[in-house]
Amino acid sequence: PNCDPVHKVSIIPRGDATLGYTLQLPTQDRYLISKLELMDKLSVLLGGRVAEDIVFKDVTTGAQNDLERATKLARQMVTEYGMSDTIGPITLGRKEHQIFLGRDISQERDYSEEIANKIDKEVSKIIENAYSRAKDILTKNKRKLKKIARNLMERETLEGKEIDDLLNGIKLASLTKFKVNLLLI
Repeated sequence: PNCDPVHKVSIIPRGDATLGYTLQLPTQDRYLISKLELMDKLSVLLGGRVAEDIVFKDVTTGAQNDLERATKLARQMVTEYGMSDTIGPITLGRKEHQIFLGRDISQERDYSEEIANKIDKEVSKIIENAYSRAKDILTKNKRKLKKIARNLMERETLEGKEIDDLLNGIKLASLTKFKVNLLLI
């Protein structure tokens, strides 16, 4: 409930790294994001991996980019946003803003090995909580998950309205009717 609405989902591969994508667009400009919103965002990022786990009882490398983004966000929650119950409301790591050729903004570690271990544990805990939440939601809605998956396999791309319709039990127009209508135009 604390996430931007889904605008489009596609299983069409894009470039080398992505096998598909979920596009979420904000309904308004925002400058502040709450911890609850970030946790929901993490659950969404982990949704594809969780769906594989639920449906196939196995996981693939397909969610690699989502896992990378989720880990980065969880680490930011702990080290930049002060959203760790264990470590507390502090910022860790100095950012190096001098960018040289081909380098991104780097972060210098200004904390002990003990704190680094606490950060890693806290990041893991946040990811595990988001994964568990996504698994609970998708397990409770497994029929809807399968319905959306079937429609994605058939159509390759679903718009936000189509996803809403499927979630609300509204059947989508058949593709043959859609294709015939396109031919008549």
